[in-house]
Amino acid sequence: MASRVILKKPLELGKILFRNQSTMSAFEIQHKTPLIKKVAAIPVALYGGRHAVTMLPGGGIGPELMGYVREVFKYAGAPVDFEVVEIGDENTDLEYALTSIKRNGVAIKGNIETKSESASVVSRNVAIRNELDLFVNVLHCKSYPGVPARQKDIDIVIIRQNTEGEYAMLEHESVDGVIESMKVVTTSNSDRVARFAFEYAKKNGRKKVTTIHKANIMKLSDGLFLETSKRIAKDYPEIEHNDMIIDNCCMQLVSKPHQFDVMIMTNLYGSIVSNVVCGLIGGAGLLSGKNYGDHYAIFEPGTRNTGTAIAGKNIANPIAMLSASVAMLKHLGHTQHAELIQRAIEKTICEEKIHTPDLGGTAKSTDVVQRIIDNILQADIRPW
Repeated sequence: MASRVILKKPLELGKILFRNQSTMSAFEIQHKTPLIKKVAAIPVALYGGRHAVTMLPGGGIGPELMGYVREVFKYAGAPVDFEVVEIGDENTDLEYALTSIKRNGVAIKGNIETKSESASVVSRNVAIRNELDLFVNVLHCKSYPGVPARQKDIDIVIIRQNTEGEYAMLEHESVDGVIESMKVVTTSNSDRVARFAFEYAKKNGRKKVTTIHKANIMKLSDGLFLETSKRIAKDYPEIEHNDMIIDNCCMQLVSKPHQFDVMIMTNLYGSIVSNVVCGLIGGAGLLSGKNYGDHYAIFEPGTRNTGTAIAGKNIANPIAMLSASVAMLKHLGHTQHAELIQRAIEKTICEEKIHTPDLGGTAKSTDVVQRIIDNILQADIRPW
């Protein structure tokens, strides 16, 4: 029987971030701020020290990458049991996945391809984030020594608002041939993602937070996000705060990326900037992303690419998904297992330079995974 995960202090930071909503009734939360979900925590079971984690393979290369995660966990002795849930275009699939995540508290996922073009079928990825109120995405973009890249020694943290902006999925055809798409920015969500960013910087010894925006054009929506960041910044005088327009930001990232430390931005800008930085470091196959809410967490590859074109060819880079699994283990409190796998990954790609074609190498996906497993076994410090 798969066990369940429980944390002694489940995301207490989330409670701090949610302070502005703490005095609001459930009715007010749902109707005055409709993009903040009223999510109640389900008690999570724990049996024998093992944790159950929902696994959503998704489409494209997702299923094969999840197989590598299970294989590496087996040899590392990670005390995790996976509940695999396949999601198609049926709403019942999505509902079951959400129930599983609520039951387990934690999930690891590939990018889920929404094949239907019908307006009634929403993006599964967006729906999961919205329904579980995973209001923030964290992408730690750090260079791997020994990996060919356009820029070296990068260490940037991208913190992205995860549930609103252009991803609010509020579109309609006002008259024939005219489509209107709403960009929604709220004070409440801007407040808690900004506070998350400054708390992250404070706890991780970061010195600067940069707010990315387009407030010179979108004066109300991005203006609200920027002003909220400036207000929150006053509570953290020890951390430098500045702001930058999104188009200039992209240019600065390509030319002088080392000026950035922690970056905070709305949803769409986060998608763009994440891909830019991943491209500078070595591509989509290296970095993992973390999605957090008050009660749940989901871990996934950082750029959220499906990789359909290379599926089944044994050339997909497994590092991003394995890195997501390492972040998941740390979240669950299995630090020794996480560090064991992380060291094996770094030895494989940094020292031994076993690289898949996206990094300029000739190794197959299975070659990389096997060498990681070999390094785990050779370390002889497995924590069981």
